[in-house]
Amino acid sequence: MKMFIDTSVIYLHKAPVDFRKGINGLSFIVEQNMNLNPFSEALFVFCNRTR
Repeated sequence: MKMFIDTSVIYLHKAPVDFRKGINGLSFIVEQNMNLNPFSEALFVFCNRTR
């Protein structure tokens, strides 16, 4: 996993998510809800209920 990448594409998932789902649950959200590839050179940003 790259911690700091040079990317010009950032996607924000506005609905709160449960981070206990882990990486598998978050990648499922990217694939199913956002209709994007989680392995693309993009940055995906999530937040919890308290933001």
